[in-house]
Amino acid sequence: MRRLPAEWEHTDCVLMAWPHQDTDWRDMLDEVRQCYREIIKAITDGGDNVLLVSPEPVEAGSPRIKIAIIPTNDTWTRDYGPIRVETDGTIRLLNFTFNAWGMKFAANYDNQVTGRLDAMGLLPHPVENRLDLVLEGGSIESDGHGTLMTTSRCLLSPNRNDALSASEIEDQLKQRLGVRRVLWLHHGSIAGDDTNGHIDTLARFAPGNVIVYSPCSTEAETSLMEAELRTFTTAEGSPYRLVRLPQPPLVLDDDGQPMPATYANFLCTNTRVLVPTYGADTDRAAIATIASCFPQHEAIGINCVALIKQHGSLHCATMNI
Repeated sequence: MRRLPAEWEHTDCVLMAWPHQDTDWRDMLDEVRQCYREIIKAITDGGDNVLLVSPEPVEAGSPRIKIAIIPTNDTWTRDYGPIRVETDGTIRLLNFTFNAWGMKFAANYDNQVTGRLDAMGLLPHPVENRLDLVLEGGSIESDGHGTLMTTSRCLLSPNRNDALSASEIEDQLKQRLGVRRVLWLHHGSIAGDDTNGHIDTLARFAPGNVIVYSPCSTEAETSLMEAELRTFTTAEGSPYRLVRLPQPPLVLDDDGQPMPATYANFLCTNTRVLVPTYGADTDRAAIATIASCFPQHEAIGINCVALIKQHGSLHCATMNI
C-alpha cells in the first residue's frame, strides 16, 4: 500500500535553493540571504540536514549542508521539489511537473531540479517521474493516515490541469499518492498570495487529528473557511480538532500592496518546527500556539519579512525529502 507521510514524520534532509542574482531577489540579495542563513542554521543546529541547490558555489559552513550546483529560476523548492511517498516501508520520490503556478513565471530550470539531483546521485531515495500531472508541494497537506487536504482554488485553477475535472484530479491524487480521502477547501485566502490559494498558507495538519489554521484576510472569509473545516473528518470518520492561529498585522510592500504574512507557513523537521515571524506583537503567541500542537518538537521563530516581499514564506522556501 502506498502512503503519503505527514510532514512531521522522518525527514532525510530539507531541500532549499540559494537566492541568486538572476532571481527576483536581485535587488535584496543581502536581506533574503540572511533569512536563508537563519533558516539553514535552525535546521542544522537541530541536527537535521540541508540539500542546497545553487547555480554558483556557496560556502556550506556545516557538514550537515550538501551543495548541488544546479541552475534555478527561483527559490520556492516546496513547489518544484519531489514529493515523498512510502510503499511497504520504502520511500519513493515523485517528480511532478511544475509550471510556475499556472505559467505565471519561467520554470524551465526549476522543473528540472529533481531530475538533475537524481542524476547526480544526491537524493536518498529512487525517483519516479509523474510528469503528466502538474502538482505543487505547497498545494497539498497530509495527515499521514490517508487524508489529503487541498484547495479547489489552486488545484482546479486554469493552466494547471485544465483537461481534468475535480473528480479526475481526486482520482489521480489517490492513485499517485496513496491517499484514501481528499478534503477540498473551497473558501479561504491570504491577501498577496499568488499561488491561487495554496493550502500551506491557510490550514495545516498536526499530530493527533489537529488542523492548525490561519485567519483569512477578512472575517467573513474566515467564518466560511471555519465552517468548512468543522465538517472535515479523518479517513476513519473522526473530527479534527481546530486550532486557530493569530493573525499577523497587515504588511504592505513599497507600492502599498498586501504581502502574504501567515503563521500557517511553518516547517517541521525531525526535531524542530520553524515558525515564520514578521516582527509583530502576534509572533510570540503564534510560536506558542504551534509549539502546543507539536509537543515533540522545539518551536523556533524565524523572521521571514524578507520572504513575503516575494509573496512566499518559510514553508514555501523548503521541501522535506
